Amino acid sequence: MQGTDVRPRERDYWLALTRVVGIGPAHFQRLIAYFGSAERAWRADGPTLVAAGLDGRAAQTLLALRAQLDPTAEEPQLAARGITALTLEDADYPACLRTIGDAPPVLFLRGSLTLADEWAVAIVGTRRASAYGRQAAEYLATGLAQTGITVVSGLARGIDACAHRAALAAGGRTLAVLGHGLDTVYPAEHARLAHEVSASGALISEFPVGTRPDAPNFPRRNRILAGLARATVVVEATSRAAR
Repeated sequence: MQGTDVRPRERDYWLALTRVVGIGPAHFQRLIAYFGSAERAWRADGPTLVAAGLDGRAAQTLLALRAQLDPTAEEPQLAARGITALTLEDADYPACLRTIGDAPPVLFLRGSLTLADEWAVAIVGTRRASAYGRQAAEYLATGLAQTGITVVSGLARGIDACAHRAALAAGGRTLAVLGHGLDTVYPAEHARLAHEVSASGALISEFPVGTRPDAPNFPRRNRILAGLARATVVVEATSRAAR
């Protein structure tokens, strides 16, 4: 899929399909390839959805959600929360992220992306950072921000928070990739930091609003974090995380 903005009506159905638990990037692409559009996939019956490659549980989830959800209401509801959406067919979808094998069909944003963000470096590491690790993260993020490089991290405790705060303090841009919907801030004590990041960059997630910060979401979000960046620096990690 290339960067030609998705048709307004079709866009509604892209957003609706992201709400279906069990439809990840691979299944989403399979549905679009089979049906030719998200709208036709949304309106298909159960056997046809299974023939297109969905498992029975995901097909039933889609059918149940279809009875409850109005696709045309999705974008206005996001806008009311200060959230925008980019689909994989939108021209301003991040170019680097588009190239990964399982690029998210939809990105949800609070804040904005700019052309400057095409030059970004991810800084990540342990939540239980040592004093040296925190200093190293701050030094690297400060230097990158001062040279106009966007700092990407995950808003977690420890190294991530140090990287975001240092980039902000240096007057730079920073992006935070989250493992939950943008109606939530996790950890809760980073609410102010999240607000500052969205004002000087963006909060980003592939998860629709209402998605809780469950543990399996965070490894999944890491591919987006790396996909947005030209390089990833692991400042400090446990020996288990390094394996």
